[in-house]
Amino acid sequence: MALIGGAGNPVGGTFTGPAQGLDLVGDHAYAYSGEFGTSTTEFDMLTFTTGNYYTVGTFTCNGAVRMNLVDVGSISGYQLKLNGTGVLRVKVDTNDKDSPGQSFMQVIIPAFTQVVLSCNCTENTDNEKVTASYAGRVYRQ
Repeated sequence: MALIGGAGNPVGGTFTGPAQGLDLVGDHAYAYSGEFGTSTTEFDMLTFTTGNYYTVGTFTCNGAVRMNLVDVGSISGYQLKLNGTGVLRVKVDTNDKDSPGQSFMQVIIPAFTQVVLSCNCTENTDNEKVTASYAGRVYRQ
């Protein structure tokens, strides 16, 4: 049985796959959304609440990719909400071959804060997938 960092294990556990929550390993925090098919209806990719610590890190928002036809893409918008308030938005355009395929949001997230990263795309297809992640450092007071 793997020990999970978010459950108070100071050394963390084995990666068990993507999840919407935040995992803690020592003084580090991370979350991986896994793959989502694109949708014109906004959907949550990462959802978690910080504990008695704050974290400084980066959200990476990856644009839509069709693995069997990688020169085809769409436009994806990402929104970060803290305690229900939108604080940051970025756009990733994989429709153009020479556009950046990802955007980054550097943030400081206070203690006991509800965090939601959502996405909305110009296409409705399960053939194109978007992903997101968070990686940061935890500071305890």
